[in-house]
Order: sequence, then C-alpha cells, then structure tokens
Amino acid sequence: MRLVLFLAALTAALGLAVLTTQTPRPQPASAPAAAFSAERAMQDVRLMARAPRPVGSTDHALVQAYLYGRMAELGLSPRFQAGALSPAAVRRMERNGLSTEGVSAVNLVGVLPGRNPRLPLVVLMAHYDSVPGSPGAADDASGVAAVLEAVRAIKARGPADRGLIVLLTDAEELNLDGARAFFSEHPLRDRVGAVVNLEARGGGGRALMFETGPGNAQTVDLYARAARRAEGGPSSNALAVFVYRLMPNGTDFTIAADRGLAGINLAFLGRPAQYHSPGSTPDALDQGSVQHIGAQALETADALLRAPTLPQTTRNSVYSDVFGLGLLRHGPETGWGLLALALGLTAFAAWGARHATGLTWRQGVKGFTGGLWLLSVGMVAAQAARVLAGPIGERIDSAETYYMMLRRLPWMEAGAGLAVLAVLLALTAGRALIGRRLLAWVVAAAAVLATVLGGVDYLVLGAAVVGVALSLWPDGEDETVWGGWLGAIVLVLVLGGLVQAIAPEAALLFVWTGLAAAFAAALAALIGARLERWAALATAAVVTVLVGGWLFGLGHFIFLGVGMSQAWALALIALLILVLVRPLAPMRGEPSGTHSPWSHTLAGLSTAVLILGCGLSLAARHAEPASAVDVVAE
Repeated sequence: MRLVLFLAALTAALGLAVLTTQTPRPQPASAPAAAFSAERAMQDVRLMARAPRPVGSTDHALVQAYLYGRMAELGLSPRFQAGALSPAAVRRMERNGLSTEGVSAVNLVGVLPGRNPRLPLVVLMAHYDSVPGSPGAADDASGVAAVLEAVRAIKARGPADRGLIVLLTDAEELNLDGARAFFSEHPLRDRVGAVVNLEARGGGGRALMFETGPGNAQTVDLYARAARRAEGGPSSNALAVFVYRLMPNGTDFTIAADRGLAGINLAFLGRPAQYHSPGSTPDALDQGSVQHIGAQALETADALLRAPTLPQTTRNSVYSDVFGLGLLRHGPETGWGLLALALGLTAFAAWGARHATGLTWRQGVKGFTGGLWLLSVGMVAAQAARVLAGPIGERIDSAETYYMMLRRLPWMEAGAGLAVLAVLLALTAGRALIGRRLLAWVVAAAAVLATVLGGVDYLVLGAAVVGVALSLWPDGEDETVWGGWLGAIVLVLVLGGLVQAIAPEAALLFVWTGLAAAFAAALAALIGARLERWAALATAAVVTVLVGGWLFGLGHFIFLGVGMSQAWALALIALLILVLVRPLAPMRGEPSGTHSPWSHTLAGLSTAVLILGCGLSLAARHAEPASAVDVVAE
C-alpha cells in the first residue's frame, strides 16, 4: 500500500532527525584526564551561576575573584585587563539601575605557554558576565566552565608547540566591550592567530559551530578532523555561517572575525526559554549540551595548538555535517558540477519515464508549478500559523516581549511545521479534489491573517499572490507521478542554480537534495520506470529517510535561528522533502489524473494537521503567558 509507504518514510525521516539531534551523554568526573567531562565542568557552573552577575554587581566581583583563583590553579598566571565601557554599555547599565561610577570591563587573561614562543597564539574564550535577573548558567557560565575544563584536558595531553591564551571576557552582555578591549589594546593581540569562542542562546541542544572567520576553507577542514573526536561529533553547516553573517547579532567572536582572524564560534540554541531568563540555573542546564560544546572546543583548540601552521584566509567552504558523523565539504565552484550531474540524471529519468509511461513535457511543467504552489502556499501557511502565537518583527516592541516569544518558540515550530506539512499533504492528495476556489480562499485568508497580526511582509504577500493564482489555475494539477516528481526536481535545481550564482555557501540545501532526488529518479527509471514495482520505489524510500532526516534536522536548527520572524523558511524544507517523497504518494489514474481512494484520506489528514498546527500555535499564548517575573533587562 503506497500510502503506508509514503507516511512510513516521512515518519522514519522525522524519527531519524529526532534521534540524531540529541546531545551526547555527559562524561562523568571519572573520565580520563585527557578527555572533556561535563560533570567536572558543572562544578564551576554551579559556583558561577548561584545568582545573576551583571557588570558592576557584587556577585560579578565574587565570580571574577573565583575565576582568577581557578586560572591560577591551572597554571595560567592570570592577569586583569581593564577597559573602558562604551557609551552604549553605560546607557544600558543606567537603564538597568546599575551604577557606572568607577566601573570598567575587566577581562581575565591567562597564558599556557607553548614550546615555541615564536609561533602565533590560539585564544580560547568565553564571557563571564550575565544579564541582570538571570543566573546565566548557560549564557555563559557553561562556556567559561567548558574553557577551564578544556584547558585542564589540554595540559593533561602534554605540551604543545603553540601557546594558548585563555581569555574570559567581561561586558559581553553590554556591548562586547571586554573583547573589544582585548583585541584593540592588549599587548598579546598582535600575536593571535586563531580563536575559539563559546556562547549559548538557550539551555540545551546540540552545540552548533555557526560562525567562522573569513575565507574559512582551511578552518573548516581542521574543525572537521578535530570535531570527529568529540562526543556527539561535528555540528555545523555553511548555511548557518552564511545566514549568521546577514543577521545583526554579535558575540565576542564578531570582534575577532572583523579583524580577519581565523577560528570558530560555538553555541547551543535549544531550550530557548532559558535565554537571559531567571530559569537559566545549573539544574535546568542540559549537561549533554555542555559535553558537546566543551568537547568540540577542546578538540579544535588542541588541534590548533598542535598544528604545524594555523588556518589561513582562502575561500569559503561549502559543507554540512551528516548526523554528527562527519562533515561533507567541497569548494564553491563544485556546486556547478553537482548541478550539472543532477540535471543529467534528471534527463535520464525523464527519458526512461517517457518510454515507459508516455511522460510529456506538459506534465513536467505541471509538476514544476505544483512545487511552486507548495513553496508559495507553504510560506503563507507557516507565517500565518506563526503569528497566532504572538507578535512578530517590529511588533516585538520590548525585551520582555522578545523573551516571552522565545519561550513560545517550540510551540511556534510545531505549529508552523504542521501547517507546512498540511500543504504538502494537500498537494499530494490533489488540489482539484479539495477544491481550487476553497484553496484560494484559504490562502488569501491566511495572508490576511499574517498581515493583520504580523504586519506587512512583502515576501509573504508575493507568495500569497502566486499561491492564489496557482490554486485557481484550472489546468494546473500535476497528472502523473513522474510529472510531479521530475517537475519538482527541476524547480529545486533551478533554485539551486540561482542561489549558487549569488551565494554558493547557501546553495547546498538545494544542490545536494536535488542531486539525491535526481539519483533516486534515475535509479527508479532503470529498475522499473512504471513505478509499480516495490524495488523501483525502494530507492526513493531510502533516500527520503536518509536525506529527509538530514533536512528535518536542519530545518529544526533553521527555525531556532530565524523562525521567530521568518517561519516561512520551513516551506523551503517542505519543497525539498517533496522532491524525495513524491513518488511514494498514492497514484492517481493516468493519464487522466483521477484521484485514488487514498487521496481522500490524505485530504482529510491535511485538514486535521492544519487545524492541529494552528491550535498548537494558539495554545502557546496560554502555555507561556507574559509574566512580570520573566522581565530581564537587555
């Protein structure tokens, strides 16, 4: 039964994503001396995160003194470096009711000497201040504790040729003032050759390497080799690095990257409710996240310290981890070759389908527009479901509202994801079966809802116009499995070519998925082009599970990063899932395009899933209401 195979493949892909996005098991205090232990690191987290430690507070001074002692114990000969607070930092402290008189940003700087003092140094850094009102167990006590534990493990591994600067920065939460002071004023600044920074925006989840220095190919190669030795393996992709560069956010690593330094920036984004929250306590922190970020930092820093030469600025790499097992990577220009290969495989599959089933180019065009309908309507549906959970964009008018929406982020992800899934099921069931006019009205209503509650978004409005037009097109239904499948693959490859020309680092999402789908189509054409034999469908099922699992996991991290404002990004994931799973859907009568009895099941399932998604988004308002206790100053 094809419907069972269709749903089973999607479910297995989602299950694979859930399984492979879990954090590794934290290592106990009895772990080998040369290994990273989250349990050992948590001892420092518990001492640092007993209370909030904003700059200028008593607890900030106590933690500063404690860290000085810890660095001395590790033989780092720590020194204080004071730097002036920026005007923006002063204004923020005054808004928080903190005195600025005599207050400065005070870094703790220690050095683990190398055997060759002439070699450039590596910086391992995290910030020790927190925002007012939050104990900051995650942001960034976990990073500081991981740095100290990594230093202990590096010493246990024996001397390295290169020296290590241990930099615990201050005033990151105010305006990155501590990092700015070090990289502008400290005597060692000109000897720095690479940087490893640890951050957090949440209290759990796998630690993502989300930022590098410019021209990162050599850095990514070193990270790929090093992170394979870390518990949980590497977690990074070129898309995250590309998107983060476009965002206004900044961390201490931003200062280093702006100075052209190589290095990596690590952070975990899960459990977003803990970000800058009173609930960011040691007990609430996911120790698996501490293990993952600390192990990656340890292995990367150790590899840099023992490398004959440090990574140089060359070109940006196109890469992604695959389930934490390793990094697939290639140069930007290779994307064109992969696109050409995918087009060749698609042409071969079309040739086989034409001889076996009489496939016509018109059927392929209808499949192309079907994919376009899914993308456009999915964007509108996701954004409409998102705004049901609360304000968006410029309507998030205060820090209190922003943190409230972060608490609702898991509900938003579930709601938007189900809304996009409903659109995918509707396309698979057949738009004519549901009713073209009904669909057009639903799309228009969703666009109005998204605009009224979320404000004007011209991208979403443009998608709504396309979605309504394609919904009303009387001859727009994709009639055959091959037409729908190959047309959608061509759409993905066209989008891949456009992105490849503009930003090759981000094109992997389309290029790799399009190539996998084209391979599955070509193999199916060889085995049984009528798509009636189970052996012909097996390739598509396997590719759906494996590549779909990768896409679902990637979509989760994309939503954690940009979903609060750009929930429509999930529609891109839905389109990519479509090119994998389309041949597994229940077949319609060919060539007339009549609907199978199972199409009615899919249509009903689509309606139920859409209602559930909207309901979950609305439920966020009650599950995570605004509360005065959650007010945390920016």
